Amino acid sequence: MNLLAVERIKLFSTRSPWFCMIGALGLTVGFASILAIKSEHVSVGATQGMYLLGLMVVMVMSTLAVTTEYRFGTIRTTFQAVPRRTGALLAKTTVVALVAGLVGEVAAFGSLGAAKLLQPGAALSLSTAADWRAVAGSGLVYALAGVMAVAVGVLVRQSAGAVAILLVVPLLVENLVGLIPDLGAKIQPWLPFQAAGAFLRGTHEGAPYSPWGALAYFAVLAAVLLGAALVVAKKRDA
Repeated sequence: MNLLAVERIKLFSTRSPWFCMIGALGLTVGFASILAIKSEHVSVGATQGMYLLGLMVVMVMSTLAVTTEYRFGTIRTTFQAVPRRTGALLAKTTVVALVAGLVGEVAAFGSLGAAKLLQPGAALSLSTAADWRAVAGSGLVYALAGVMAVAVGVLVRQSAGAVAILLVVPLLVENLVGLIPDLGAKIQPWLPFQAAGAFLRGTHEGAPYSPWGALAYFAVLAAVLLGAALVVAKKRDA
């Protein structure tokens, strides 16, 4: 049995990933449904309005895939069975990223589909590249965020600390940075989840990157964070 299969089995052998996936879908699709019921004019972008909260839930799932192993000591068994820690962690990261990306796609298209069912007369066709990016691009953002969450889990190793970081940074810290006089507006676009949002929503005139440039930047940040986590995992006792 290869490493990917082992990691897939480990991920789905507990209930928390299932709860997280259901929660993410419930938040995103549920919000889109409420919006379609309450609003007379629903746009494609509006149906994706709760992507960030769904993303937070998926990141919690992703980091728990690592921190739970550290908590119960099963990571030692993993590293004993696979002495090359980098290979084991990359396999885990790959599985988690694929699952996170799939949840992102289902959440995005599910939100759009729910809005279409509730408002069949609304202009909700994916007629532009921006519309496709806003919906289909969610899977890419979710997958990369899953990579970041795994990396944070490896670096922190404690569930509470990792979850706190993953929730506080996008929901609070990145918004507070924008309030800093003069510098805030210049720094904010370079924060990770601001860049992810710019990819999905589109960039304004004068932005430091294009939408796809924003995704590339987000991917680089995820890769750097994962690289740091792999280096630390190799040098630190499990």
